[in-house]
Amino acid sequence: MAIVSCGRCGARNRVDERAAGERRAVCGRCGEGLGDGAGGRSADASKPQVLTDATFEQEILRATDGRPVLLDMWAAWCGPCRMLAPVLDQLAAESGGRFRIAKLNVDENTQTAARFQVQSIPTLLIFKDGRLVERLVGAQPKEVLAARLNAHA
Repeated sequence: MAIVSCGRCGARNRVDERAAGERRAVCGRCGEGLGDGAGGRSADASKPQVLTDATFEQEILRATDGRPVLLDMWAAWCGPCRMLAPVLDQLAAESGGRFRIAKLNVDENTQTAARFQVQSIPTLLIFKDGRLVERLVGAQPKEVLAARLNAHA
């Protein structure tokens, strides 16, 4: 049995590797497909990865693959956050593995938001090898975000 964290909600799931070969493993909490069981990483890297307080450290602070990670600190009620969502979807789809895009809902994950003193949303944090290397506040054009990510790639 392997323990796999869900890329959407962060729930930890037991996955029987033998049975996973015969049927698709899904999260017991939210129903999201668990992909190939790669440590909670989304099977579809062309979409932003949803993080929680529980998954933040493993997915961001312990990441040592050299790729920058853009973390969108957002909330469902925030208009600029909703306007930025399709831009982040496009960046993730066009990343080609050069960088990762992740999202963290600040209303549901207050510990991480407080840790990085997020007072305005959207706040976009860029991490590389577990270190915060840049902070952008407010909705940004796709070109600006791509340039900032490529500068750290």
